[in-house]
Amino acid sequence: MDAWILNYERELRLGSFFAVLGLMTLWEIIAARRQLTVAWRRRWLSNLSLVAFNALLLRALFPPALIGTAWFAGERGWGLLNVVPVPPWLAVVASIVLLDFAIWAQHVMFHRVPLLWRLHMVHHADPDLDVTSGTRFHTLEIVLSLLIKLGVVVAIGAPAAGVFLFEVLLNMTAMFNHGNVRLSDGVDRALRWILVTPDMHRVHHSVVMDECHTNFGFNLTWWDRLVGTYRAQPRGSHLSMTVGLTEFRTGVRQTLPWMLALPFGATVGGRPMRRARTAAQH
Repeated sequence: MDAWILNYERELRLGSFFAVLGLMTLWEIIAARRQLTVAWRRRWLSNLSLVAFNALLLRALFPPALIGTAWFAGERGWGLLNVVPVPPWLAVVASIVLLDFAIWAQHVMFHRVPLLWRLHMVHHADPDLDVTSGTRFHTLEIVLSLLIKLGVVVAIGAPAAGVFLFEVLLNMTAMFNHGNVRLSDGVDRALRWILVTPDMHRVHHSVVMDECHTNFGFNLTWWDRLVGTYRAQPRGSHLSMTVGLTEFRTGVRQTLPWMLALPFGATVGGRPMRRARTAAQH
């Protein structure tokens, strides 16, 4: 199984990426949640150029990346799940949950540490929110995230199958919860007991900073609920709320060179989270 994943990981991940991108795009056309404020062609060109640049660079720097590291650690018996005897299916499930927690904690860290916030600003500076926003991250943030995940994979002894499934799920759910799509209130309430929904994550992209520093999850909602960083709704309505960072909403060219250079400029959009906030609303 691990060898099969290693051989076909690139094709499977690319296939799932384009499948979800296509389905979410169609959903946004049929049932858009909000009116976009910027021409979508320009944003799509910039956002997808960034994800292509990141993917090519990471393939060049870290060819086997997470899957290869998981296989290597497993062969040598490294990590918790390779020491504690657990059924293979439970090891896969546990690795997905633990990796999801690690990504949630990493996301909080990128909001709290000023230097890391400079990198994460690229994601939040998107003046609109749609499926491509889920792929818009600065290259250095992607590299740091990969290094963090490598450490977590080795520490927990995550099996290659669990790492592969987590990466596919993370990619899919990031595009889903950034999507400009409409869900019924009942479906949204039911889903968000487990999964992060577009309405839930949209609050995280509010220009209002105490709303922006909530709802850090990408896959599971549990961590925000447990820690107290869950916020059910924005102060205003989802249709009237403003997303992005105020400093970068007008008069800037949202291009690939601009996004790559943004963290190194003098302007810091918004502000990093200074302390944990309790913003739970039920």
